[in-house]
Amino acid sequence: MLETYEFIVIAMLLTFIALLFTGFPVAWVLAGTAILYSIIGVFGSEVLGWDTFFLTDFRIWGIFVQRIYAQMSNWILVALPMFVFMGLMLERSGVTEKLMTNFVQLFGRFRGGLALAVVLIGILLAASTGIVGASVVLLAMLSMPVMMEHRYGKGFASGVVASAGTLGILIPPSIMLIIMADQLSMSVGELFFGALIPGLLLGLIYVLFVLVAARFSGVAPKPGNLQPITGRLVFDTLLAVLPPFLLILAVLGSIFFGIATPTEASGLGAFGATLLALANRKLDLATLKDVCLKTTTTTAFIFGIFLGATMFAVVLRQLGGDEFIAHSLHSIPFGPNGIVLVILGIAFIAGFFLDWLEISLIILPLVAPVITELGFPLVWFVVLFAVTLQTSFLTPPVGFSLFYLKGVAPPEVTTLDIYRGVVPFVLCQVLAVALVFEFPQIVLWLPSVMFGASATPVAN
Repeated sequence: MLETYEFIVIAMLLTFIALLFTGFPVAWVLAGTAILYSIIGVFGSEVLGWDTFFLTDFRIWGIFVQRIYAQMSNWILVALPMFVFMGLMLERSGVTEKLMTNFVQLFGRFRGGLALAVVLIGILLAASTGIVGASVVLLAMLSMPVMMEHRYGKGFASGVVASAGTLGILIPPSIMLIIMADQLSMSVGELFFGALIPGLLLGLIYVLFVLVAARFSGVAPKPGNLQPITGRLVFDTLLAVLPPFLLILAVLGSIFFGIATPTEASGLGAFGATLLALANRKLDLATLKDVCLKTTTTTAFIFGIFLGATMFAVVLRQLGGDEFIAHSLHSIPFGPNGIVLVILGIAFIAGFFLDWLEISLIILPLVAPVITELGFPLVWFVVLFAVTLQTSFLTPPVGFSLFYLKGVAPPEVTTLDIYRGVVPFVLCQVLAVALVFEFPQIVLWLPSVMFGASATPVAN
C-alpha cells in the first residue's frame, strides 16, 4: 500500500511529463510544477493532515532562494560559458573548413572515405569544442553537399554527420560532464579522464561501422578520377590538424598535468580559439559580437533549466522522492547489475522525449545515491550514464542533432532519411554502453592513474 507522500511524488512526476507535451519551455514547466506541488504539499499537510514527508510549511520557498543562490555562486559552472564561447569561436575560426578540404582530398579516394573524414573531424571537433549544435551544423554544411555529389546514400550520410557531431557531448571538454560533476559534487577532471577513453572508443566504433558499411553495401560508391597522394597533401593535412590538436592539448593537457583547474582551462580554451580565429583572419568586431551574444543566449538557456530543475528537485526531495526512488529501485528483483540496467533503460527511454540536460538534472541526482549504496564506482556509473544519454541526441522524436541536421541538410534529404540513417549509429552507441558496462576499467583506468582513485562519493 502506497503512503500519501508516495502518491504525491508519483502525481508530481506525471504532471511534469504531461506538461512537457503542452509546448511550454521546460524551465517554466519545472519551476511551475515545483511551485504547484509545494502549495499542494503544505496545504495537504496543514489543512487535510496528509503525510507529506518533510514538506509541511512554506519555508520551502526560502530553500528555493538558498539553492538558487548556491547554484549561481558555483565556481565550477563558470566553465560553462567559457566552453560555449570556445566552441562557437572555433566554429568561426576557419579551422574546420581547412580540415574538411584536406581530409576529403586525402581520404576521399577510398570507398567510404568521405564518411570516414567526417567522423575523424567530428572527433577532433568534439575534443576541442563540446558544442553539439555547432558541430552538427558545421559538419552538415561542409560535408553533406560533397557526399551527395559523390552519390552517398542520403540516410547513411545523415547518420554519419549527426553521430559524428554528437561526439562533443561525451568527449572532454564536455558541458554535460561539467553539469553532472556539479550535480554530484564530483571532480570535473576525474570525469573528464573517465570519459576520454569511452568517447574515443565510440568514435572508433563509428569508424569501423563506416568502413564495413561502405565495403559491403552500396551506401558509399567507389570514387573515380582520383588525384595521387603527394607529400604536399599529407603535409597540408597534418598542418590543418595541428591547430585543433594544440587547442586540445592546451585545455586537457593543463588539467592532465595539474597546471590549471577545469574552470581555468576553459578560459584558456576560449582564449586559444580566439587566437585561432585571429590567425586565420576570421575575427572582426561583428564576429566577436555575434559569438558573445550566442554564448550569452546559450548560457541563459542552460541556467534557466538549471534554476527550474533546482526548484523541482527541492520539492521532490522534501516530498520524499529520494526515499521513494531508492525503495523502488531496491525492490527490483534483478540484483545490483539489474538495477543499473533498469536505470540505464529509463534514461534511454527518457531520451526519446527529454533533452540530456533535464535528465541529468532530475534523474541522475535521484539514482546516484542508490548506485553508491550498491558499491559501484560513481565515476564509472556517471560515464556509463553519459554514454547512454548521448543517444538522446539521435533518437526521434526529440533528437536535437536530428533537428540541427534537418535545418541545414540539402532539400532532397527528408526527415525519414535522417531517422533511418541514425538507427545503425544508435545501435553503435548501445554497443559502446554494453562494453563500458561489461568492462569498467575502460572508464576507471585513466582516473586511477591520474588521481589514484576509482570513484568519487556522492554528496548528501
